[in-house]
Amino acid sequence: MVEFGNNALAEWAFWPSSFSWLSWSAAIRRTVGLMHTWAHARTAAARAVRPLLPQRLPLADAAGRVLAAPLASLTDLPAFDTSAMDGWAVRGPGPWHVVRGRVLAGGTGRPLDPDEAVAIATGAPLPAGTSLVLRSEDGLLGEDGVLKVVRATVLAHGHDLPPGRDIRLRGQECRAGDPLLPAGTRITPAVLGLAAACGHDALTVTGRPCADLLVLGDELLDRGLPGRGRVRDALGPLLVPWLEALGVRVASRGRVADDLDALCAALSRSTADVVLTTGGSARGPVDHVRRALEALGARMLVDSVAVRPGHPMLLALLPDGRPVVGLPGNPLAAVAGTATLAVPLLRTLAGLPAAAPAGLPAGVRMAGRAPSTALVPVAVRDGAVHPLDFHGPAMLRGLASCDALAVVPPEGAEAGVPVELLARPGEAEGPGAVLGAALLRQGVAA
Repeated sequence: MVEFGNNALAEWAFWPSSFSWLSWSAAIRRTVGLMHTWAHARTAAARAVRPLLPQRLPLADAAGRVLAAPLASLTDLPAFDTSAMDGWAVRGPGPWHVVRGRVLAGGTGRPLDPDEAVAIATGAPLPAGTSLVLRSEDGLLGEDGVLKVVRATVLAHGHDLPPGRDIRLRGQECRAGDPLLPAGTRITPAVLGLAAACGHDALTVTGRPCADLLVLGDELLDRGLPGRGRVRDALGPLLVPWLEALGVRVASRGRVADDLDALCAALSRSTADVVLTTGGSARGPVDHVRRALEALGARMLVDSVAVRPGHPMLLALLPDGRPVVGLPGNPLAAVAGTATLAVPLLRTLAGLPAAAPAGLPAGVRMAGRAPSTALVPVAVRDGAVHPLDFHGPAMLRGLASCDALAVVPPEGAEAGVPVELLARPGEAEGPGAVLGAALLRQGVAA
C-alpha cells in the first residue's frame, strides 16, 4: 500500500475497476471533506522539499538563477573619482590654462595646478586637485590656450560654477562591503551588471531544478487534427515553457502509454529532481499513477485537493525523497494542479520565497463551488476582475485570453470584495507583476 504522511489522506482507498460515473461523483462529494484545502495543499507542496545545494557559477552562466547568498560589493563604486561628462577637468574658478594631452577612461593624468585644466572623457579618473568638470558645450578654448566659460553658461549659472559639478565621487553608489541584494533574488541582466561593476567574477546560486515530464494517454496526438477518439496533446506544449519560465530545466518530455508497467518503468528511469505526470491521476480503470506510486513504495503527501478544476491532483515522494506531481489530464485542470502543487514546490527547490499574493476586487459576484475553491480565468477591466467564459476543466480558450486566474473561495465572492490572483502560466508572480502584465495587455489591445 501507499505510505501516507501525516498531512495526507489515509482514508482514501483505490476505487474498484468497475464503477459508474454517477457513483464516482457521489463518492467525491462524500469524501471532499477529506481532501486538502487549496491553501493547505500549496503550503504542503512548498514544504515537501528543500532548496537544492548551491553552486558557484561564473557571471556568464548565472542568468536566470537565484542568489543563494546575499550580494555585497567588493569595492567602492565608483572605485575612484571620475568624470561624468566629456569636457575639461578644471581647478579653481577660471579662466584656466589648458595643459597638453587628454585624460581618457583607463588612463591617468598629472595633478592640476591652480587655474589649470585638461581635456577629459566621460568615465576617466579625475586628476588630483580637480574642482569640477566643465562640459564641452560650456567651455570656449581660445587660440591662446585659455579656457573660459561660454556666455550662455555664465548667464544660467553665474561665473562661479558649483564645485563638484559633473564629478562622480568614489563610493557614490556604494562602499566596499555594502549589502546590495538579498539571497533569493532572481539574477536578471541588471543584477549581473551590478555584480560585475562591484567586482564579482562569479556568484553563489541555488541549484537549478531538473524535471522530467511524463505525458500519459493512448489517445494523444503530437501533430495533426484530432478525431476518431484521438485528441491533441495540449499539455506538453503548455507545461514545458511554463516550467522553463520558473527556472526549471526540463530534461525530458516523454509519452507513456496507459499501462501500469510502462509508467512504473518510466518513473524508475527518471533521475530528475522532480517528475510531473499529466493524466491518470484519478481513480478510473486506466488511471495508473496512484497504483504506480504504490508499487514503487512512494509516500503520498497530497492526495486530491478541494479545488475546481483539478481536484484529482496529487503529490508524492519516491523512496529516495524525490517528488512526483500528478496532474489531471484535462488541460485547465492540469493548469490548476501546476499552480497549486508544482509552482510552490519548484520555487522552494529553486531557492525562491513564496510569491506575495496579488489581488483585485471582483467586478461582479463570482459564484463559489462549495466545498471547493475555484480557479477561474478572469479579465481585468476598470480595476476589477471579471470571469471569462470557456473555463471548463477541458478548456483552454478562457486561459489563453485571461489576465490572471482568480482564486474564488468556496462561498464565492461578492462584487467589490478582493479576490486573490495567480499569474498566467509562464508569467512572473507577485502583485506588481500580475497587475502590471494585465495593464500592459490592456494598453496593447487599446
